[in-house]
Amino acid sequence: MVRWAVFSCFLVPVVLVGYGASLAGATGTAFGLAAVTAVCRVLLRQSERGAERLRAEERAPHRGRQRKTGSGTHRGSRHASPYGPAEGSSDGPAD
Repeated sequence: MVRWAVFSCFLVPVVLVGYGASLAGATGTAFGLAAVTAVCRVLLRQSERGAERLRAEERAPHRGRQRKTGSGTHRGSRHASPYGPAEGSSDGPAD
């Protein structure tokens, strides 16, 4: 694909000059096409790297928390009670 882009960067100015455009205009067009081609090539490589990174993340096992806490559990207390913190717990107000 890049070869065709490079080929067109050389072919378009030749055609423009052949149809009567100025040499300066054809040169400007060639530089413009070369710039667009370079930017597209960079963006394409970035996209390919991002897609490869995403595929690698999907294949790799996930690290981190192994299980989720349920809706009824209270994290951080040993004695979970629906009536509030257990006696002697550090979660309640100090007496």
